Amino acid sequence: MEQLLHTPEGVRDIYNGEFAKKLTVEKRIRDMLNLYGYQDIQTPGFEFFDIFRKERGSVASKDMFKFFDREGNTLVLRPDMTPSIARCAAKYYSEETVPVRLCYLGNTYINNSSYQGRLKECTDAGGELIGDGSVQADAEIVALVIECLQKTGLQEFQIELGHAGFFNGLMDEAAIPEEEREELRKLFDNKNYFGIETRVSQMDISEENREIFQKLPQMFGSCESLTLAKSMARSERTLEAVRRLEQIYEILKLYGLEKYVSFDLGMMVNYRYYTGMILKGYTYGTGDTIVSGGRYDTLMAQFGKDRPSVGFKISVDGLLTAMERQKIVIETETVNTLMVYPASQLALGIMLAEQLRRDGLRLALHSLEEHSLEEYIDYGKRMGMGGILCIQKDGRSVEVIDLAAGSRRTMDLTTFLKEG
Repeated sequence: MEQLLHTPEGVRDIYNGEFAKKLTVEKRIRDMLNLYGYQDIQTPGFEFFDIFRKERGSVASKDMFKFFDREGNTLVLRPDMTPSIARCAAKYYSEETVPVRLCYLGNTYINNSSYQGRLKECTDAGGELIGDGSVQADAEIVALVIECLQKTGLQEFQIELGHAGFFNGLMDEAAIPEEEREELRKLFDNKNYFGIETRVSQMDISEENREIFQKLPQMFGSCESLTLAKSMARSERTLEAVRRLEQIYEILKLYGLEKYVSFDLGMMVNYRYYTGMILKGYTYGTGDTIVSGGRYDTLMAQFGKDRPSVGFKISVDGLLTAMERQKIVIETETVNTLMVYPASQLALGIMLAEQLRRDGLRLALHSLEEHSLEEYIDYGKRMGMGGILCIQKDGRSVEVIDLAAGSRRTMDLTTFLKEG
């Protein structure tokens, strides 16, 4: 029986104050997305396997939770939100010529090895700007990421920008075979600088190309790193990638948010559908990124609608972990008041509770028949409640107990109703 109380590896229960904080952070992110004009959309928790298959550049098959429906179709728990949003946009906004802004909040499921406590079920919040290929759209996404994080209460973080076209352009210039490209991507993704130097030295490429790849890990930091990258760009594709990042940075200056931005020309991302700007967000207190995203101009074409798009996702769970370790206080709106009544005053208890709820007070109603007032006081403290209202036996007065301050006072019913 005790085994039934446990959850499988990689998932967990979230309850009481922790869940209240999660809801608060989710609401702050959603409010900011809505302020930017992004409309909420919800996609199914599971979809057809083909929506996320490797050819679309999403999650590897071995990392998906797969099962079958009655007709034998292969289904998967949603591992990635972006292909789901792209499918929806292609289906419901196929005739729309004006850019569409969509936002979401939902869980994704990755069948990883759960090393270092990594969750297999995660909550993501994000936004997608569909049908806008401009540099202004790229900058808006970066600005929105920054403002969402600020809205949650996080202040110390950094958004790193890269460009998928820069690295791919370098590999095209060097004519590196596809199987070697994947190996290089993994080395750069893991920041394995010794491995990069060793592998590049073994490749059959020109000395000039070898030098560029060896210097690529140095192309990170402030906007000065773009100057180095531009000096080493030999093709129009790589040069255009650097120019695009420079333009994004100039627009972010107009937002007044450039201090949160740095650059990494050697940045890699897991999803292969990204074609342009890519981004990652970091803060201290967590060993993983809390934000990822970028431009994916070819993904929607796989669903029958060719529209340039850009977006991002925030890992809500990772963000909460970081905020807890940084000791950032998250003010929550919970059931913060308990009203108790003697059995003889049930009618008065219901009447008062309904009136206070209409006035906006979050209130739970309990009888004194089964538990004493002191038990309720202990319970209120455990649940993080702010106070207790105790209706007296005569029905003419109410004792007001402030759990936070540890104070108690009794008010006659008329005064209590007047003061609320």
